Amino acid sequence: MSLERIRALGFSERDARVLWEHFDDAERRGKASHGHARITWLESLEGLEPAARPERVESAPGFERWHGRGALGYLTLAAICDAQLAAPPVEARLVVAERCFPTGHLGHWVRRLADGRLLAMLTATSPARLAPPGLAEPKLAGTNPLAIGIPSSDGRPLVADVSPARATWGDVIAGLAGEADVVPFGGEQAHKAFALAVGLQALVDALVREPGHAAVLLVAQPSADPVPALRQAAGGARLPGDS
Repeated sequence: MSLERIRALGFSERDARVLWEHFDDAERRGKASHGHARITWLESLEGLEPAARPERVESAPGFERWHGRGALGYLTLAAICDAQLAAPPVEARLVVAERCFPTGHLGHWVRRLADGRLLAMLTATSPARLAPPGLAEPKLAGTNPLAIGIPSSDGRPLVADVSPARATWGDVIAGLAGEADVVPFGGEQAHKAFALAVGLQALVDALVREPGHAAVLLVAQPSADPVPALRQAAGGARLPGDS
């Protein structure tokens, strides 16, 4: 079983289940780039630290800073989500997670928060693989995704999770794309996706205190409930995050 394979890497039962639920959720939602193929990828990594634990190193009204401390980014984000749900912000909170990689299917994390009635916006950086449209170099940004989760009174949150790349490195790992496909999406409008990737890269890099891949989360209390009306206006059309 896939869960057994994760346990065999030395992870605790709790952490193994967190990882398995993340991979399986991605697979079931059609995101094979972050699904079961990632277990084989984990098995290929050197230097895993299964016993490592992320740490909240700074906490102030409206702000938290976390450090992965060698833990996988999946487990760092899981701990951050647990903390936000256990002690939600009064209005809003910005969370910076340093040394947080890999972060996986970001929609998974914002959905958890939206299911807990919190609005969330999350981005994360990854190895620089995107060059300006039409060029092979220089690689200036990762395939940095942006995920937004909006809670809904109907129990079905809106979850938008998009990378500015035509194909992510996860697609390459899963055998769904080649390295040449890891470019900004949009054809003649690819400069827009590239601008988003670079902007997200710079945003995250400007908030961390040490170099390395990181994540930034904005979590807030919603003041309104827009999703049911949006769903009604959609007239049955599928909205982002619908199963």
